[in-house]
Formats: sequence, structure tokens, C-alpha cells
Amino acid sequence: MLAKLIPVDGSQPFVITRDVTVVGRQRSECDMVINHHGVSKLHCIIAKTDGLLFVRDLGSTNGTTVNGQRVMRGALLPGDELAFGKTKFKVHLGPGDPSGISDRTEAMVAYDPPPSRELPFVELQERMESDSDIRLVSPEELESSDKKHAGL
Repeated sequence: MLAKLIPVDGSQPFVITRDVTVVGRQRSECDMVINHHGVSKLHCIIAKTDGLLFVRDLGSTNGTTVNGQRVMRGALLPGDELAFGKTKFKVHLGPGDPSGISDRTEAMVAYDPPPSRELPFVELQERMESDSDIRLVSPEELESSDKKHAGL
């Protein structure tokens, strides 16, 4: 199965070749590097299994959305719009052989200074180990969570 994320701005598509792809700004840790201020150092992971893609946000500052709805985790279908902060992609799933394509991909998007707040590794690890139920985050939950993390 060929899995691609096609930037809506028309730039080069990202071919997902690994079973687990880490998305973010941090070159040393991420498989898909997006140099944009709206993308966290470790933004999300994309898992490829049995012809399906799943996304899981890693506590990013600006969130991960599927078709305009902020999610913590969820399945991706062909044609879905996936966004990391304000960087948007169309999901492509279909037949094809991605062999010979590099495992590491970088986005050539304008770079802005990174946001000042990033989650500590311990909190990131706790979120990764949490239950794996798929659910959407309501605006009220999102606001409450933002206040909690800001110490309000």
C-alpha cells in the first residue's frame, strides 16, 4: 500500500514508508520534519498497519486536526485533510510500491521561530502510554486542557 500526505500548498508529497512515522520540527528525532513555527518538536505519530493510517497527537501546542476537527488520536481515510498546526495535507492511500523512496522526508515550508512552550519528556511519555481509545476533543475540553497546562 502506498501512503502519501500531499501538501495542500502544492509542494512535494510525503511518502510514508515506515510502520511508525514521527512528525515534528526536531530533525534528530523525527522522520517527517516540518520546519514551521506551528509544528511542535515532537508533534504526532502516524502508524501504518493493514492498509490503514492512524494518527496520534503527542501533546502538541497547536494540535493535530482531521477534516478541521482537533483530535488526540484517530483513523485516517483517503481524501481526509490532516493538519499539524496550520500545515495541511490531503491523505492518499492506494496501490503502489514505495520501495526506493527515502524514509526521511523534510518539508520545505517557511521557518519561523519555535513556540516557547514544549511538553517535558515525562509528560509526553505519560501521554504515549495512556489508553488508546479514539475520541474527538470538544472545544470545552481543549480550553480546559490548555488552562491546565498553562497552570491557570
